[in-house]
Amino acid sequence: MKKFMTLALCMAAVASMSAQKENVDAAKKLSGNFDKIQEARDLIQKAIADPSTANDAYTYYIGGKLEFDAYDKGKTMGAIKPDDPSANREKMAEELLNGYDLYLKALPLDSVPNEKGQVKPKYAKNIIGTIAGHAGDFFQSGAAMWEAKRYYPEAYNCFLIYAQMPDAAFLGNKAPEIPEVDRAQAFFNAGIAAYSGNAVKDAADAFRNARLHGSEDPNTYIYELASWQAIAQRDSSMNDEAQKRILDVAQAGYDKFGIEQPIFLNNLVNTYVLDGDYDKAISTVNNLLSSNPDNSNLLGLLGFIYDRQDKDDESIDYYRKAAALENCDFETLKNASKKMYRVGATKYGLLNPNDTAGKQAVRDAYFEPALATAKRAKAINGDDSDVDYVIENIEYAIQTYYPAN
Repeated sequence: MKKFMTLALCMAAVASMSAQKENVDAAKKLSGNFDKIQEARDLIQKAIADPSTANDAYTYYIGGKLEFDAYDKGKTMGAIKPDDPSANREKMAEELLNGYDLYLKALPLDSVPNEKGQVKPKYAKNIIGTIAGHAGDFFQSGAAMWEAKRYYPEAYNCFLIYAQMPDAAFLGNKAPEIPEVDRAQAFFNAGIAAYSGNAVKDAADAFRNARLHGSEDPNTYIYELASWQAIAQRDSSMNDEAQKRILDVAQAGYDKFGIEQPIFLNNLVNTYVLDGDYDKAISTVNNLLSSNPDNSNLLGLLGFIYDRQDKDDESIDYYRKAAALENCDFETLKNASKKMYRVGATKYGLLNPNDTAGKQAVRDAYFEPALATAKRAKAINGDDSDVDYVIENIEYAIQTYYPAN
């Protein structure tokens, strides 16, 4: 009885395998027929879902082939009849990604040793040639997915596949040679797509790769900084790692762009401050200030450093020097106005209620300059709500502490 049941089970398994291989063969016959692509996909999915063919390289090879064939058909039709349904760029990008994914699953299965322990790939050559031959299409498909607002993972994956292709070990000597400038752009595009899709860790990695492949765009560095700052805000367990990465990219950005892009120096100094290394922060700024004495950002950075050390007099002094410059930048003006207002409010609170002269001195030295400085900042950027809030608070303080007679 047991032998009979075992034989029956074996026969059932063979029957299932036979049926699924027939499905794969049927899908193969539909390859290149755009109207039948979903039917072909369904047949492949049935074979993938069945244990008898789930680990068969042929299943994934045919699945990938019908996707690449559909893509090629769409590309050909696009040159003849751009409005043909098969030439829809978003759908073609889907086909390219589907085909790539299935081919990558087919490759290791195609190298499984046979019953004699021999490895005799049947499909690897065609798979490798097809993927390598479509290298540029992945970049174009990334653009198509971006236009369709499918930023992550679709546009991201397209750009990333293109950028990584020269290093893809499975392609061997078929790996395409892509200029570093193009790879850097593709990594940057992948980063923007991931950032837009709220996948900030993937975005940070992509921007870093763009930077390491020679990107000349300061936005590459800026977005990498922003990505790690977002990571730290969302996950406190990543704070230490984020600070290390921020220091790394801030240093790299400063080394490349100098003080022409203040964001890198600002982040570099902020990292020193967070680490409590105030001496290094001050010496870094002072070294630059010696050859750039009229740089408002540098003066403002000293104001910031001393503020974090609770050295109000020194902080106010440097903020005043920065604000006195006609070309003082927006952020420094805003920070200077906040500092003067806070110190003024503290000093006012320490005065004797009857000290009229002292109150007037605080108004003249702190509140009025703070208000004038904040209004200068608003003139530069009228849409900044933070500046409006600062002005509102200063005006309220003046009206409250110095009521009109």
